Amino acid sequence: MTEPQRGAALVTGGARRIGRAIVLALAARGHDVAIHHRDSAADAEQLAEEVRALGRRAAVLPADLTDEAGTRALIPAAVEVLGPISVLVNNASAFEDDRVGSLSRETWDLHLETNLRAPLVLAEVFAAQAPDGASIVNLLDQRVLKPDPRFFSYALSRNGLWWATRTLAQALAPRIRVNGVGPGPTLASIHQSEGEFAAEQAAIPLGHGPSPEDIAEAVVYLVDARSVTGQMIAVDGGQHLAWQTPDIAE
Repeated sequence: MTEPQRGAALVTGGARRIGRAIVLALAARGHDVAIHHRDSAADAEQLAEEVRALGRRAAVLPADLTDEAGTRALIPAAVEVLGPISVLVNNASAFEDDRVGSLSRETWDLHLETNLRAPLVLAEVFAAQAPDGASIVNLLDQRVLKPDPRFFSYALSRNGLWWATRTLAQALAPRIRVNGVGPGPTLASIHQSEGEFAAEQAAIPLGHGPSPEDIAEAVVYLVDARSVTGQMIAVDGGQHLAWQTPDIAE
């Protein structure tokens, strides 16, 4: 059964990994999709063909999210091809390790510009053209529920976006709902070997992390959940519940 036509969506960082799964899930639900990428043009074009094979329209939009002018131009570019955008998924992110004692301005700016400022700029431009009932979903991180001194400026940027998710939900109600998804370990990062990633997953309370499709299902739920705003769903196999400090009595 073909899904009914729904409003168009923009997914940042949509060409690969979790973003790819989100694009396909939204297209399967009846959304036309604008696929943003920074330097994954071939992957984005291939994905656009898959979206069209599902009977939906697709647009491929390159932009560097550390460049504010380019970021502000994304929504108008998507509107030009697909019409009004009713769903914004802020999925793109930077993820570099730094810690107190090794912080650099370069890494700080990369995380804050990509993971915090760009989603806020996009939300502002999105809200100006969005129809009533529109939805923003921000990809966060289960770290916002459990402080961790590793990946210091990355974690700060994600915590800032979690705070912004709730305050945007207040500011944009009742026209626009704003929510978040906090993934746990889904795919091995560039900082991990396959063995390290497998060990991380095994240590999670459920014994496994989410798949990209699990994350996409949560995004689709929040896009459709008309009575939910200002919330984050941790899709992390329970990682945010993990504790490592033994009880004093043990």
